[in-house]
Amino acid sequence: MNTKMLMLLSGLLALSACGPTDTAEQPSTDSQAVPATLKQDDNGHYSIYREGEPYFIRGAGGTSRLEQLAEAGANSVRTWDTDNAERILDEAQAHGLTVMLGLRMGKERHGFDYSDEEAVKAQKAQIREQVLRYKDHPALLTWGIGNELDLFYTDTNVWYAVEDIARMIRELDPHHLITTVTAGIDQEKSDLIQERVPSIDYLSINTYGELDTLPQKVRNVGWPGAYAVTEWGPTGHWEIANTAWGVPIEQTSTEKAAAYRQRYESAILADEEKGLGSYAFLWGQKQETTPTWYGLFLESGHATEVVDTMHHLWSGEWPEHRAPSIQSFRIDDQTAYDSIYLQPGETYEVTLSVTHPDNEPFNIRWEFLPESTDIKSGGDREDRPESVPGLIVEDQGNGTMRFTAPDARGPYRLFAYVTTEHNRAAAANVPFFVGSAEDHATE
Repeated sequence: MNTKMLMLLSGLLALSACGPTDTAEQPSTDSQAVPATLKQDDNGHYSIYREGEPYFIRGAGGTSRLEQLAEAGANSVRTWDTDNAERILDEAQAHGLTVMLGLRMGKERHGFDYSDEEAVKAQKAQIREQVLRYKDHPALLTWGIGNELDLFYTDTNVWYAVEDIARMIRELDPHHLITTVTAGIDQEKSDLIQERVPSIDYLSINTYGELDTLPQKVRNVGWPGAYAVTEWGPTGHWEIANTAWGVPIEQTSTEKAAAYRQRYESAILADEEKGLGSYAFLWGQKQETTPTWYGLFLESGHATEVVDTMHHLWSGEWPEHRAPSIQSFRIDDQTAYDSIYLQPGETYEVTLSVTHPDNEPFNIRWEFLPESTDIKSGGDREDRPESVPGLIVEDQGNGTMRFTAPDARGPYRLFAYVTTEHNRAAAANVPFFVGSAEDHATE
């Protein structure tokens, strides 16, 4: 038997020895994947390379309005799981975007036990199927293993599970980058991930009010490689000033826009050595503490001033039509920082000062909400409070309004939504308490 026949026979025997699963795990020979790699230059600077060119992530987290995201100058979108992944990947590809595709992992605070070997094994098997399904899509950039698995956790075995999945992905998919996402960074996390998760390409970090200090913090804790910022945005509800009755005071959309700009320029763009880019949060809308805290869009779909700011930061140009700005918002001539107390059934005056960079006309809508009592952690789903109707006495339409305080004592917020005919908006809210300090002290 000649050498060629021996080689053919050996190959057939090897193939027959593999089950269907092993065969499926081999990288596809007709893959349409666009390879992405992480490189470090002679000066120690890290960069992602895609199609042979440096690729700095200009992205946002979310799964909708991808055409608008691309028009704003972004190049990538982040998901937290593979729900509707086929649609998202296809839509991203159509608009020239890449995808950081999240792989959902169980969290300790939701009851997942990383000391349960069978549960960990089953989870890995599920993730394997997801990787096999999407690994060849041309829009895929990075696999994101879990999200904030370190938030309110005690079982550090989770990092062994992350590493096991990272090694599996490396075998199944040689074309794409692999990361895991943490809630901030500290010495203990850095040490654990370095020791237990060596197979990731870079670290992904979520941070909000502390973004300014992140580049230095990464170095202080000794993280040796590159990182991306995978959630960032306004000052978080857990790190901002509170009223006297203990509820957080939300920034106006105008204040948020200024914060996004400052943090992007001072932290994300500034770290040219280790920083790989970022995903702003949230390219969409959600209820989290309030209906307006984290979304770059209102429930109505109107884009806030933050969208305009990111458009300018990503593209160097402003959009054709801009959002209005809120200069001040007062109840009874008091701001949110005055901890406003109102008496049941009494009438009060509201003043809202609004400007527009192009002097376009705008409309103002008011909404009264009781303070949310469905406060979760880590971005878990929350229920939106129901509006309190019938409180407006007079609305002059120019930002001046009179209302009657609710009869029921307790905490509320007055929301102002300022919209234009070009689908742009500003938003703000002022918390107030119906009753006295003694009333909330007894709650």
